Order: sequence, then C-alpha cells, then structure tokens
Amino acid sequence: MAGQLRSETGEILFRHVHVAVGRGLVVAAFAVVVWALYLDVAIRHDPISVDFHTYLAAAQVGLQQGWSHIYDQGLVTIQQDRLAPGERLQPFISPPTVAFVVAPLAQLPFQTAYVIWAVLTFAAFAVAMALSGISRGLSRWVAVVGALAPWWIMHAVNVGQVVPLVAAGMVVGWRLLRDRRDVLAGVAFASLLLKPNTAMLVPIALLFAARYRALAAWAATATAVTAVIAAVLGPAGVSAYVHQMLGPWPSGADNVTLHGALDATGTFAALLRVLIVAAVMAAALRLRESPGMVIPLAIVGSLLVSPYLHGADLCLLAAAGWMIWEERPTIPWRALLAAGWLLSSPFLYLKGDSPHLTQWPWLEIVIFAALLLAAVGPLTAWADSRRRATA
Repeated sequence: MAGQLRSETGEILFRHVHVAVGRGLVVAAFAVVVWALYLDVAIRHDPISVDFHTYLAAAQVGLQQGWSHIYDQGLVTIQQDRLAPGERLQPFISPPTVAFVVAPLAQLPFQTAYVIWAVLTFAAFAVAMALSGISRGLSRWVAVVGALAPWWIMHAVNVGQVVPLVAAGMVVGWRLLRDRRDVLAGVAFASLLLKPNTAMLVPIALLFAARYRALAAWAATATAVTAVIAAVLGPAGVSAYVHQMLGPWPSGADNVTLHGALDATGTFAALLRVLIVAAVMAAALRLRESPGMVIPLAIVGSLLVSPYLHGADLCLLAAAGWMIWEERPTIPWRALLAAGWLLSSPFLYLKGDSPHLTQWPWLEIVIFAALLLAAVGPLTAWADSRRRATA
C-alpha cells in the first residue's frame, strides 16, 4: 500500500514537473519571439513607403484624371513627384483593386496616409492570426508574434506593401474553412485579388478539396469585383492594365522564384510549374478531409509557380507556416517551421547572415514536399489533422 502511494505521488510530482518545464519553455519561446519582433521593428533599412507612394499616386491619378488613366505611367510619375519629391519612382503595375483600396487616404498628407496604411496592414495581419488561432494560452501568442517576426513582414509594412492584407484574408479564410463556414471563407479568400500571384492556386485547391460552396462564393465575389473594375476603368483602362501585365517586369522581380533559385527558364520552368500545380491538385484531393492543410499547401504552391515575386510577398509564406503550426502541433512539423523561422529572423537578417532572396524558394520546396508527404500519408505522425488539432 505504501509502495503504491509512493508511486502515485511520484507520478503526480512528475506531471507537475513536466507541466512546469513545458510552461517555462513556452515563456522562453515567447520572450525570444517578442525580442525578435522588437528588433525587426526598431532597426530597419528599407526604402520607407516606396510601394505605398506608388499606390497612392495611382489613386490620385484615378481621382483627378479618371480611373482609366491609372496605368498611364507618365501621370503616375507626376503624382509621385507631387506627393513626395525625391522619393524613389516606380511604375504602378498592381491590380486596380490596390488603387481603389488606398483611395480613401488620398486627401490626407502623404506621411499621415502612409502611417495609417502601415498600421492598418500590420494590424490586419496580426489581428487575423490572433482571432483565427486554434491553440490556447500563451502558446497562441507565441505563434502570432512568431509569425510577425520574420524580416519580410516588417519589410512589407515599411515599404507600404498591400500583401499583408492578402495574408490576413488567407488566415481568416483558413479558419472559416476549417469551421465549415465555406461561404464566408470564399469571400475572405477574395483578398487574393489584391495580389493574385501570391495565392493564385487557392481556388484550384478548393475545387479539388471538394469545397464547392467556398469556391462558388470566391468566384461570385471575384466576378462582382471584376465587373466593378471593368465598369470603373472602362475599355481603355482595362486594355492598359492588360498591356502592363504583358510588358517587362521590374528588375529583380524573379529573385524569389524558381528562376532565381534554379535558373529555371523556358520549357524547364513551364514543366516545373505544371508539375507543382498537378501536385497541388492531387494533394488537395487527398487532404479534402483536412481543410486546414489545403490552404497552406495552395499558398506554398502559388509562391513556387509565381514568375513574379518580391521579398515582401513572403508574408504569405509566414501565413502558411502559421497555419501549419496551428494545425499540426507535432515535433517534426514544429522543428521544420522553427528552423525556417530562425533563418528568417532578424537575429540573422540584421547581421547580414540571412539567406539571399534566391535561396528562399528552397525553403518553400522543403515545406511543399513535407505537405505532399502529409497528403500521401506515409508519415502517420503528420497525418489526420482533426486528431492532431485537438492535441
């Protein structure tokens, strides 16, 4: 009897020690990611507001000369000079939706408008993750702050990129899809219309995952937005946008692509993209009972097949990694994601030791391969998202 009592006491003590150690590790992890985020915010060398500068200039052209002229780069350049003399000039090649979104800020002083935009985009991504997470307690905030800490998040905010809003929409759509609220999820996924090349395979993944209501809601939203764009821009504006998309891209726009990583061009690049899209289709079909894994699969696949990306667009990779972190709380996945976080952290970036832009697609390839393995199911520890989500 005494021996049994000692055994039970030992087990209780072990459990208490185990819980205490676990909480200590979570607290330590939280301190590390908070410090990383502080460094990322406090020490930056980006060309501040350069992308927002271009967005707002296009919106000014639309409001003053008519929306059919927002791809008249001469007029955009004039507005850029008026908004912020001496700021870097670049053409407006974003979708019309971006100019529409920033238009309400056009009447404000440029610096005021930029600060509002930067705060809103960062807050949208942060709040989306905070409200959409499935973990509880301090670990929930470790995931959120950790996803905000990679250098490319603050880079996107500093230059005034629209891509954090796309990432926020993907995160909200992910949670809604996971909760079987497919219509609302489809509407949230329409955020990709702000920058389609960063998440273009999401609708295809919804199709092969048999989430038809979400796909229909996305298609209806996209159709309505496209109709509004066509009506506002008119035939001349639509033609100018199409012509802009067919023209040469800015220098360095293919660094974070298969071309940058593998020097893939021509038939070789086309074949790789076909294989990646086919893999997304097949894996989405296999993961149709695990909607929480379908969206990160589609996002990583989109980043791999896109022929045009910048460093800020890796915000979508952070969003995909956060989704996987929440969906699969297993040691193999967390180890892989933690390694990716370390490589992207400001601890390395500020020392100049972070991987070059052309090397980031290799991390995407590794994560994509792991997602495909999870889909085919040979690694049982990584399979069955519903069971793992309750861990």
